[in-house]
Amino acid sequence: MKYNFYNADGANCAPITNEYKGINNPRDLYDALSNIWCEYSCAPSLRNVWSEENKTAGQCSITAFLVQDIFGGEVYGIALEDGARHCFNKVGDCIFDLTSEQFGGKELDYSKCELQSREEHFARQEKYERYLYLKEKLKNR
Repeated sequence: MKYNFYNADGANCAPITNEYKGINNPRDLYDALSNIWCEYSCAPSLRNVWSEENKTAGQCSITAFLVQDIFGGEVYGIALEDGARHCFNKVGDCIFDLTSEQFGGKELDYSKCELQSREEHFARQEKYERYLYLKEKLKNR
């Protein structure tokens, strides 16, 4: 299968937990999440652009922190032109972004980024609830 998320071919890291059956690398996780991402898990401000064809829209931070749960590493954020921040993952030397497709081929600068914290992101209750939803759906798939 051809994957279109940022650095899909280079996303070669192993899970640090066996909590999620069948998830052996980020591509496996992408496959599983492709059946879970939905309008509810999308950030409220982006639900107007979420669709079956654009499943990764508004899913970045909750997905990136779930990736961190499974593969370890760090979550980083890229400042966007509209003032928002887009999250992605770095595990060792491996940088990948499971939700980059939402930008429709626009290239992001992954070198200009800041470390992100769960505390800051999950201070917003709705975001934390969307993360828990994604996590639970992944465990029970």
